[in-house]
Amino acid sequence: MNDATVAEPHRLLSAVERARILDGPAEAFAKPLRRFFGGRAGRSLRGRELGHPLHPLAVTLPIGAWLCSSLLDFLPGNDAAARRLVAVGLLATPPTMVLGAADYSGLDVRQRRVGLAHAAGNALAAVVFAKSYAARLRGAKGAGRTLNLVGLLVLSAGGALGGHLSYAQGAGVFRWQSANEGGA
Repeated sequence: MNDATVAEPHRLLSAVERARILDGPAEAFAKPLRRFFGGRAGRSLRGRELGHPLHPLAVTLPIGAWLCSSLLDFLPGNDAAARRLVAVGLLATPPTMVLGAADYSGLDVRQRRVGLAHAAGNALAAVVFAKSYAARLRGAKGAGRTLNLVGLLVLSAGGALGGHLSYAQGAGVFRWQSANEGGA
């Protein structure tokens, strides 16, 4: 793989953090969240006691459930299990979103741009998975499977933005470590 291949995805992700057009909506979203998550409970929801954000831990449940449901779709006789896993992912989504919103309340301007796009992408993915679940309930297994794959693609884009937010922009990094904990 050459440098141009590796760099293009990063350029696309970085473009989001430079998209000033997102500033108005991003600030409008952040302002009430700063008030809501500004106190002790907000600090806990942002991972104060653990020493790092809780949101990255929480995302594993909906992602894992939805990924496994798609894998089960390729194995005959697993329709009910796949449908239940879609439901598990949907049930895990609201608390995951709350933890993400708590983290969002402490982001800087460039991080908020990426965070807003990340949240929007993942919210869209959740809607697609809800449509997959509804299709499965109606007995439209093919539509449910197709919607699951679409949901995974959308979720992957949202996840890439979340990874950029964490790893390229350092959102939440060293937020809770004290000066006394710095030694190796």
